[in-house]
Order: sequence, then structure tokens, then C-alpha cells
Amino acid sequence: MNTKAIIGVNPKLPYAIEEAINRLRINVSFFGTDIRKIMIVSSEPNEGKSFIAMSLWKQMALAGEKTIFVDCDMRKSVLVEQYQIEREDGKDLWGLSHYLSDNKKLEDCILTTDLPDGDILPNANNIVNPSMLLESRRFSELLDILAERYRYVFMDVPPLGLVSDAERVGYFCDGAILTVRSGETPRSIIRSSISQLERAGCPILGIALNRVGASSGKYYGGYYGRHYGSKYYTDKYYTSK
Repeated sequence: MNTKAIIGVNPKLPYAIEEAINRLRINVSFFGTDIRKIMIVSSEPNEGKSFIAMSLWKQMALAGEKTIFVDCDMRKSVLVEQYQIEREDGKDLWGLSHYLSDNKKLEDCILTTDLPDGDILPNANNIVNPSMLLESRRFSELLDILAERYRYVFMDVPPLGLVSDAERVGYFCDGAILTVRSGETPRSIIRSSISQLERAGCPILGIALNRVGASSGKYYGGYYGRHYGSKYYTDKYYTSK
């Protein structure tokens, strides 16, 4: 039986932000039953991908969809610290890197939460170079196991512009949602990210636009929807990472 997590920081979102995430949840549900392993990624740091991933995970679980959040940023993850995630039994926290290193069983690393349908596989120990772990058969088999147990597997990964980890993870995913910060991320960088995802064989499910006003949202939505044919989401709110 999995251990329960204590999440020390779990603020209630303002109504408008919660509604924006809920719209994203509804759109994701339209992808169909074959889309289960979804990567939330950005081109650069500080575009809000981790916030969107965690919020989407929570909304799906609240809607009664069996969902797990997987922290695949094994280099510089701060989510355990940021959300003050601890084991309820007070023992050391184990996570993805422990499992992939073949040190712990999966049941030792997955944490249940106060959400009956929401589990977490954290990254409790950053490592210098996780490339070999992410390319391993153990990782691909892990995602297949999770996709059988859960309706949705949401993965938070490092930005595409920093390291190649996201491409490695994307190879095993059913699709990706690309997070973009309105007015900040150059179009050339976004096009490069899209090319990276396509090269990895990871379909682009949509673009989540952060910190966007109504007028700019209309412009960006029209441009990317027309040129890339992706489903499109807007969110005028943004938080860390």
C-alpha cells in the first residue's frame, strides 16, 4: 500500500485562475481515451509549466479521473520544497530517481494524497545527469505501468531549451502541452520547441499561454492555431517555474 503525502503548501486558487485551469481540463478530456501520458513542457524557465502541470493534475483528480503527477525534472526540481511535500509516516521521501536507479519499489515511491483519485510520484533527489535513466527500459516500462493504472499521467519536465531530457521523455508520451509566456517567449524559440517535439515523435496536443490579456490572447490563438493546427488554451495567470 502506498504511503500518504502531506502537502504543506496547497493554496486555494482564485476563482478566475481555477476556472482557466478547469477549461484546460475539459479540453484535455476531448483528446480521447488513447491519450494518457501527457508531458507539460516549456521552451524556457519561468513560463509556468510546473504550476499548470500541478493544477491540471489536481483538477482532473477532483473531477474523479484517476490521475498521477510525475516529476520528471531530476536535475533541478524544486517541487518537493516548494509544495513542502513529506511522507505522512515521517520517513525519508523517495521518488522517481530512486525507482529508476533500481533502489526502491514503485509502491515505495508513489504517494497518495487527500485527493482520492490523485497520486504523486515526486523527485526527491536531484542528480547531475539523468539521461541514462530517462532512456532506460525501466523508465518506458514505468510509464506503461502508470498508463494502465491511471487515466492520466501528467509529467513535468525541464524546459526544452536547457537540456535534452524533455525530448527523451516525450518519445514515450502520447503528447505534450507546450507552455508559453505571453509577450516574453520569442516565436523563433517556440518554433524550435515545436520542431524538437516533432523530432522526438511527441504530438503537440496544444499550447497553454500564460500571462495573456484578452486582446493578445486572441492574436496568439489565431496565429498558432492556424499555423500548427493545435488545440489552444489561454490562461492570463502565471506562477513560478
